[in-house]
Amino acid sequence: MRRIHVMAAVIRDAEQRILIAKRPDHAHQGGLWEFPGGKLEPGESRLEALQRELREELGITVQQARPLIDLQHNYPDKHIRLDVWEVSEFTGTAHGAEGQPVQWVTEQQLPSYAFPAANQPIVAAARLPQRYLITPDCPSAELLKGIEHAIGAGISLIQLRQTQLSIEDYEALCKEVLQRFGAQATFMLKGAQPPLHPGAGWHLTSKQLRALADQPEPTRPLPADRWLSASCHDAEELQMAERLGVDFAVLSPLQPTASHPHASPLGWERAQAMLSDCRLPVYLLGGVTSGDLATAQTVGAQGIAAIRGLWMLP
Repeated sequence: MRRIHVMAAVIRDAEQRILIAKRPDHAHQGGLWEFPGGKLEPGESRLEALQRELREELGITVQQARPLIDLQHNYPDKHIRLDVWEVSEFTGTAHGAEGQPVQWVTEQQLPSYAFPAANQPIVAAARLPQRYLITPDCPSAELLKGIEHAIGAGISLIQLRQTQLSIEDYEALCKEVLQRFGAQATFMLKGAQPPLHPGAGWHLTSKQLRALADQPEPTRPLPADRWLSASCHDAEELQMAERLGVDFAVLSPLQPTASHPHASPLGWERAQAMLSDCRLPVYLLGGVTSGDLATAQTVGAQGIAAIRGLWMLP
């Protein structure tokens, strides 16, 4: 089987807009938008290939880049590796050097553009932050203060966990949190049913994921414009999350934790092997802090998820 390694880039400008390019009408999946890039040539490193492609296609010189998401696709006649990096610094003025239309768009605008189906995980990864805060069980006043502090520290994705509350109290808390902070961060809610709160996402437990994914024809339980995530503990559950159409997953436990002392940790090597076969953005959870972020991204994760490791009261 022919193996093709393609480098692609999520390029951000100083205003955090993202550059996309339109495929020629006569090309495969022509007329759709894509993230710029091209094939890795023999003898090139991944970064060298990315720099060359973006220089040829866009007339820019990459100064700062890191791996974002690595996707594998098997077709009847070839295997495609789509190796996507985030470019945060470059010189030159980006333009369609090969005559292709290009456009700067915000993260919020990305879903309104038509991309090839294989690019949808890249669209999600481009919109997701590097850190995913999961709130601890604590009194409501402390929780609200902690959320305010976290948002001020740059956290923009938060799961309201709060296992100590009744269903009624949890619903009331969600309403209050979303009223106060819903415009400043994305909140993922828990529960037996999809949340009714507009704009809020739903985080599935691994038990809920298995129940939904084991249906004869698994159906995504939320519309595409709302985030859906899932807790996963092994490669099988990651595959279930893909099959269900989940936007991102949390893989745990990476390392031993005080909250789950008897759980068998995956470790960095096993986690990396699982991520290499996964076509979703994935956060690593369990004994990690912001100091582990670079390592998590090196092994293929979107970033880190944490309770204690990201929860800091002022």
